Amino acid sequence: MERLSIKEIISKIQNEELFHAVAEDYSLTIKIDAYVHYACAAVHDGHQFRKELWDNCIHTEYERWYEEDPETKNMVISHPIVLAGCDSRFEYDLNRDPENAVFETAWGKALWHGPLSEESNKKSLEKHANFYEVTHALILKLEEKFGVAIVYDMHSYNWKRWDREVPIWNLGTSNIDNNRFGDDIETWRQSLSQLKFPKKIKSTALVNDTFQGNGYFLKYITQNFKNTLVLATEIAKVYCDEYNYIIYPEVVAAVEQQLKIRLPEHASNFYNKHAK
Repeated sequence: MERLSIKEIISKIQNEELFHAVAEDYSLTIKIDAYVHYACAAVHDGHQFRKELWDNCIHTEYERWYEEDPETKNMVISHPIVLAGCDSRFEYDLNRDPENAVFETAWGKALWHGPLSEESNKKSLEKHANFYEVTHALILKLEEKFGVAIVYDMHSYNWKRWDREVPIWNLGTSNIDNNRFGDDIETWRQSLSQLKFPKKIKSTALVNDTFQGNGYFLKYITQNFKNTLVLATEIAKVYCDEYNYIIYPEVVAAVEQQLKIRLPEHASNFYNKHAK
């Protein structure tokens, strides 16, 4: 893996180079092993939190982890194109627009003891902007090369906080073209519902049950690229003990191994159907 500037990363994408890189400010990682018609993203995988913010932050490290999406990058790590955030969403949230990316409150609780400086906000928002510059260059290249593309936007959610039965998988589709891509949404839902889990977990998959797909990452790509489908794919945190801060690596591995097969199959069917 190389450490590259945002400009160097974008140049490599434009030149169709194969590479693994971390941004020079350590805010994102990207790997491209082949230029294919699909990409995976894990925007909330990051847990890093700038040290200068520690003393001012009211939330504990555990409270931050609880709202992040740990292991979502590892679930798709075997695929040819993977883009992931390294920083905690408590520093800046890549799935919110720039105006709302730096929180003042988080999940009903004030985040800071005192207001953040303008300089601190600027530093966070520069990293947010850099991520979207890379995203833009990547999707532009994929559409230019293949005509259509599909992005698997991986997230997780805390299922134990719900007071009703919730699905293992939720697809958020309220901001994508359901008329055009309805069959692709349904085949992805069906495929996810067939995954086998250890720990006697039964895989269920629903559309717009717990979340509707209102994230900025999906909206940004959908609004800027007319031939790219973004599937906001949320897994309930059955792969960890969300209250006791424990990851279950055997569950993460089971998901990764099955997505290694199911995800390219789905992407291939999508491409065969929509490529002109």
